[in-house]
Amino acid sequence: MSLRTAPRLLCHLLWLVPLAFLALFFLLPLARILAVMASSSGTVSLPSILKPLGFTLWQALLSTLLTLALGLPAAYIFSHFNFPGRRALRLLVTVPFILPTVVVAAGFNALAGPHGWLNLLLMRLFQLTVPPISLLNTLGAILLAHVFYNTSILIRVVGGAWSALDENIRGAARVLGGSPLQVFWKVTLPLLRPSLLAAALLVFLFDFTSFGVILLLGGPGYATLETEIYTQTLSMLNLRMAGILSVIQLACTIGVSVVYARINARRALALRPGHGVQAARPAGARQAIFVGVSILFLLLFFLTPLLSLVMRSLLAYDVASGASRLTVANYAGLFVNQRGSYFYVPPVRAALNSLGFALLTALLALALGIATAYAQTWSVRLRKWIDALIMLPLGTSAVTLGLGFLITFRKPPLDVASFPLLIPIAHTLVAFPFVLRTVAPVLLSVPRNLKDAAGVLGASPWRVWRHVEAPIISQAAVIGGLYAFAISLGEFGATSFLARPDLPTLPVAIYRYLSLPGETNYGQALAMASILMLLCILSMALIERIPLRGRQDY
Repeated sequence: MSLRTAPRLLCHLLWLVPLAFLALFFLLPLARILAVMASSSGTVSLPSILKPLGFTLWQALLSTLLTLALGLPAAYIFSHFNFPGRRALRLLVTVPFILPTVVVAAGFNALAGPHGWLNLLLMRLFQLTVPPISLLNTLGAILLAHVFYNTSILIRVVGGAWSALDENIRGAARVLGGSPLQVFWKVTLPLLRPSLLAAALLVFLFDFTSFGVILLLGGPGYATLETEIYTQTLSMLNLRMAGILSVIQLACTIGVSVVYARINARRALALRPGHGVQAARPAGARQAIFVGVSILFLLLFFLTPLLSLVMRSLLAYDVASGASRLTVANYAGLFVNQRGSYFYVPPVRAALNSLGFALLTALLALALGIATAYAQTWSVRLRKWIDALIMLPLGTSAVTLGLGFLITFRKPPLDVASFPLLIPIAHTLVAFPFVLRTVAPVLLSVPRNLKDAAGVLGASPWRVWRHVEAPIISQAAVIGGLYAFAISLGEFGATSFLARPDLPTLPVAIYRYLSLPGETNYGQALAMASILMLLCILSMALIERIPLRGRQDY
């Protein structure tokens, strides 16, 4: 008997694993937030709720519109034109999406911050003593970072749909006398509408729940629900207010997630098989100029912050004299206790903490994901209902999860102050659905006749699994583990609530060092951000190189 035909009791036992995990580490913290909101003392005022809520909606809407403005032309280029370096450029615009928010924020800080490349260059050229560009702590910095972060969603979702559209339909419209503009508005755009709405909602959701970008680039003058929850909890100690904001934030994100799920389900119905767009070289001077200018803009927009981050981390700047030189001192300082303090934690320790937590997250997420994937293959009826519950953490803010953990786990053995494994557990809540989405389709695609044939030949269930199923799903398991590893490396929202001062992670350490004055702290923050960026890029590069059947974009 193969695992697919295992007893129903075993199926139910496997379902209990993810359900018990979600009940203890997701539903219970949310319930505790509701309890604190109702019973805890604290100051609550309507303006303190409406102001961050209004700005959260406003910046998310503006960020989404700007992402659409840049993403649609980029999606058109990638879906319709073939040009040298197309694959490399596509990889470049995808890189920001997999980067931690603190890295993206550090990149823009290194580019246009008070001691960033642009200001250092202008100060040297014009003999200035004050940085002429003030991008940090502005709405513009937030919007630029969000567009930088989410443009790849438009390219993948809308560009993929655009390239799959049946050219016969648009060809018929042109034969009937429609101009290119009329064909676009009356034929192409209606066909793309489900993908456009799905991509826009996904971008809006990411912008709505943005935390690291707002905290590092917006500053105290631009409070969103996320940053206000953080401030009310750790600075104001007003748990009641933080709980109310968390409930509002949770209701909004779940609502958007439900709408996105429905639109995304309809999106597949709109893309019927046909003669899709065949990417070709630009025809004529107008197309060549359009493609060339677009490629140049994309290169400048996406490369500049990343290169600025790395190059600025290799620069030592003397504030007094204005002189600067290339050096690796910022990286060497990560290993040294320069303060000579007993309580000082070298940045390299934060890197090792992040790697350890990421490894534990990958193992936990794999165990939960594989168990749930097998349970799903055995019980289709339960899968329909429980799958939505499993996906709920993805629609929940990491800040809300961190707050829930902080007010729930206060006593041993699960105590935030003495049980650091709560950090990888919180990361697993977010990473586990990605593992499930990677492993489950591959497991469902395993031919049943292979296992039946092995069973007929006398193989035991264990040998059938080891020699038939395991080799097929192993690639999916590796990809899922790498996803979980990368997610854990860059997680900042929940970790900012849970990380002890003596046990920081790389994102937390980057935020702390960027918040401290001094060129040394700034340079080491950028060095840590560069290392974190490299680790995330390597993880995603490995994922892209592993072939996997049924791989889907978002």
